[in-house]
Order: sequence, then C-alpha cells, then structure tokens
Amino acid sequence: MDKEERDEKREIKKIMRKEKHRKHMMFHRRNWLRHNAMVPKGFLRYHVLEALNEHPMSGSELMDQIGKHTDGVWKPSPGSIYPLLAYLQDNAYVKELPTENGFKRYELTQSGKELLVEQAKIREKFTQDGRFMTNPFFDRSFSDFPQEKSHQIHASMQHLFHALIDLSKTLRKNYSDQELDEALKVLDDASAKLEEIRNKIKNKTS
Repeated sequence: MDKEERDEKREIKKIMRKEKHRKHMMFHRRNWLRHNAMVPKGFLRYHVLEALNEHPMSGSELMDQIGKHTDGVWKPSPGSIYPLLAYLQDNAYVKELPTENGFKRYELTQSGKELLVEQAKIREKFTQDGRFMTNPFFDRSFSDFPQEKSHQIHASMQHLFHALIDLSKTLRKNYSDQELDEALKVLDDASAKLEEIRNKIKNKTS
C-alpha cells in the first residue's frame, strides 16, 4: 500500500468519525429528517449504485456525476459519499480497483448489481406513491390554508407529478421532439399564469 492510499484511508476514517459524532450530537434533528425529508431514504445509495453500474468511479467522480444527474440541484458531500462507499465495500457490493492516475476507483460487484435492482424497485414505489414530493414541502407551504384547499393543492400537485413521471417514461421509450416541446409549452404557460396570479395578489396588497 503506497503513501497516497494510506492517506486516503486515514481521511476516510477521519470523515467517518466526524459523521458518527455529528449523528450522535444531532439525533433529534436526524430523526426528524429521516421521517420528513423530501429526499427518501436510499436516494444517495441508488445514485451511487446506478453510476457505478455504468463504469468504475472514484468518490470525487461520483459526487460530480450525481451533481450533473440532478442538474446541480443536489451534490453529495464527501461526508456522505465516502462512508457509503466504505459500507458498500464492507458488504461486498463494490470492490476497490488499483489506484490509477491518482484515483482510487470502485467497481460494482454482482451483489451490487442485484442490490441496484432492489433499490430501483424501491425508487419506483416512491415515484408511484408520489411520496418524494409530499413532506415537508406541502405541509409547510400550505399549512396556513383551509384544510380542504390544502388537500386540493396536494392532490393536484401529486397528479401533476405522476403525469410528468409517466410522460418521462414514455418519452424515454419513444422520444419525440414535437411531444416534448408541447409538454414544455404547457409547463411554461402554467408557470407564467401562476406568476401572473402572484403579481396580481402582490399589487392588491401594495
């Protein structure tokens, strides 16, 4: 084992100790996030497995890849990536490849590919249930509205979410520029109309 590998292992252990301490000191907050966060449990694990299924990657490459995959909305930190890679390696879901050009990359094993299939099923269930977009976004954004109206908004957003997911699946199988442009126009028109309503309300109160 060369000096670079030893240093990286020490860095991983250091990150894992900090992560363990953070979890201990912030138990109640972590518990709330586990039950209420918009990102479902296993979200990072799924994306790491999916990326490694394409080709071997290092921790930094995985962070960049996931950031691109989510259009920059979310990029995992080293404190979440490296402990996860250590867990996956300890459980034989990934294996470490020899260091190449200063990068230590990980490759998905057969067990890892089977885990990816399981994670894909879980992800599909979240998509079908629409739970990815429920709490805390809806509860916090519409908590002051009349209960009936809040439920109506929630139902409409879930309907929209399911429609977008179904459209995405269909377009992946049968891509069409025309249909995609039509869908984008519908979304742009709806966004513009909502913005118009918001401005109308602001003008009334100013």
